[in-house]
Amino acid sequence: MNKFTVIASAIALSLATLTSQAQTLKTPAPSTSQSIKQAFGLGDITIDYSRPSAKGRAIFGDVVPFGKMWRTGANAATKITFSDDVQVEGKAVKAGSYAIYTIPNKDSWEVILYSDLTMGGNTSNFKAENEVIRVMVKPMMLSNAVETFTIDVADVTATTATLEFIWEKTSVPVKITTEIDSKVMKTIESTMAVDSRPYFQAATYYYENGKDLNQALVWINKAVEQNPKAFWVVMMKARIELKLNDSKAAIASGEKTVAMATEAKNDDYVKMANQLIADAKAMPNTDTKTKTKSKK
Repeated sequence: MNKFTVIASAIALSLATLTSQAQTLKTPAPSTSQSIKQAFGLGDITIDYSRPSAKGRAIFGDVVPFGKMWRTGANAATKITFSDDVQVEGKAVKAGSYAIYTIPNKDSWEVILYSDLTMGGNTSNFKAENEVIRVMVKPMMLSNAVETFTIDVADVTATTATLEFIWEKTSVPVKITTEIDSKVMKTIESTMAVDSRPYFQAATYYYENGKDLNQALVWINKAVEQNPKAFWVVMMKARIELKLNDSKAAIASGEKTVAMATEAKNDDYVKMANQLIADAKAMPNTDTKTKTKSKK
């Protein structure tokens, strides 16, 4: 092998190495992707989107013009998925996946759910027949600037949540609600009719949602019979009794909870039970139980 052949081989090997390195080079994406999932109601809200950054630019009114439709993120369309039916700002939305488009303005934003997930940023292809809902919301000013566009699900309760679009010094809240009571009540009615009955879960739901507390007490007593060493069940019994204004019974159940939780080394329940006992002792003394019926 002459020296020219050796040099040519070395050059070819170097080029192959450089090509291989170039093919495997990984750099950060300009707009990173994110997926968030939030349990809500009896299901979930899932959001998939890309997150552009400000990078010293003025955003709303400049990079994102006022009065023009925006993909509400970067790259592919921002997608939101509801596993159950919801209401967005009071408008009904069926379970499913939708693209989110917005029209920002200084004093108001239009938020649109769109059935076509493939349109992306080419909003000139927007078709009215694919519009599911359109709502108007008011933006809020933030004291501190947020560098990277953020979508969040905040203020989550059993039936309400707030979808937030946050960037620069702007936060845009969108109220989402869901109806679960009729579904839960129907499930309770069907499951309580069979032998393996979820007494604790049913009693807890009745307690937390203002249902018939006398019925809740019946069920929680059966739950205690099922699992007499479960301090969390006895604690719920104490809460129901306290809400029924039966301070004597609440104190007794609270003391049982303290004893069992102490044995189980669960300081949280010891603390909660002691607070309940103090609340019960602060109630006016009565010789007889005064039971306050809640709405059925």
